[in-house]
Amino acid sequence: MTKSIHCKKLNEKKPSLDQAPFPGELGEKIYNEISADAWQLWLDRQVMLINEYRLNTRDPKSRAFLEEAMTKFLFENDDSILPPDYQPPT
Repeated sequence: MTKSIHCKKLNEKKPSLDQAPFPGELGEKIYNEISADAWQLWLDRQVMLINEYRLNTRDPKSRAFLEEAMTKFLFENDDSILPPDYQPPT
């Protein structure tokens, strides 16, 4: 049974994730404060960032970049990491 939480990203009550998306304190914070819907929005954004910036997910610098982008996206509503010429799909 899925629990509901007040999602910090979407600012509404939504179903939670089934488990923390990765280990550690940040994973627990996401599990407790971010809904499954908002997490899916992040996963879509992450794919776009990986493709646009041509990131290698095995590279520690790329992983650090994605973690920073994730934190800004989920908790700060900050889109400053988008590519400068990025145009959202219409």
